Amino acid sequence: MAYERLYLAYLVYFNRDRDYFECHEVLEELWLARDKDPLYKALLQTAVGLYHFRNNNVRGGLIMLSRAHEVLQRYPADALGINLAKLAREAGDYARKLETYAERPFGYYDLTIELLDPELAEEVAAAGRDIVPSHPQRRGPQRPDSSRRK
Repeated sequence: MAYERLYLAYLVYFNRDRDYFECHEVLEELWLARDKDPLYKALLQTAVGLYHFRNNNVRGGLIMLSRAHEVLQRYPADALGINLAKLAREAGDYARKLETYAERPFGYYDLTIELLDPELAEEVAAAGRDIVPSHPQRRGPQRPDSSRRK
């Protein structure tokens, strides 16, 4: 099975680069192309939730990770060649911890999407050779260079 280029890029940005802004950018494009498939939206929300919490937006992280958990747990455990059950469980655990963050603060930590399909792992590795990490990572949308004032 050949996986979609944008999905592969999402996995590279998520697991290798921990660049959740770029995860959002590439998966939103795929989500729209897939008629707003709820599974892709939940994967997108997982990345956005981590992005928000890493940037000290506890409420945004809680909202996104809660929504992601709610949807991810409805799908087969191994959908899209990944351990979706593990990701759903971890997103839910993260959201529950964020619910009580004011009383019990904790340090930010990343999640890793476990690749179950060996073919997916090969395709992600190949895609990763062509994807240059963003250093520094973007903090939000940027205008094209031609529109910047000089």
